[in-house]
Amino acid sequence: MKSKFFPRAATLAFASVIAASQAAKAAPEDYEFQLVENEIKEGNGAVVAVRLLDKRTGAPVNNAVVFATRMDMAPDGMEAMTAPVEALPPEEPGIYRFKTDLIMAGGWRFSIAAKVQGEADTVERRLVFKAVQ
Repeated sequence: MKSKFFPRAATLAFASVIAASQAAKAAPEDYEFQLVENEIKEGNGAVVAVRLLDKRTGAPVNNAVVFATRMDMAPDGMEAMTAPVEALPPEEPGIYRFKTDLIMAGGWRFSIAAKVQGEADTVERRLVFKAVQ
């Protein structure tokens, strides 16, 4: 008697291996933080918003765990000038918002690190923008 179960089971197992191997191929380079705006009004309580995208699909990435942020004026040669960063609740899928005090106009750098669910490595980026009057 010939079993029809084995070919179906083998096909399902093979499909599972392919899907798992494609998911395992994702790397930090497959994700990208992007500024929503390149110019932000200076002042206390300024909001910096960044988008996290899966570059393979172009889809926004929700529920990443942001665990490190830093705001400084490195682009203007003042890396020691920093500002506090506070995470804000999300308003749109894949958009991460942060409140900060941009105490003067000029070039600012926002460094961010996050873990994407299901990925082993950390996604990091340094984004440069201008604080304007």
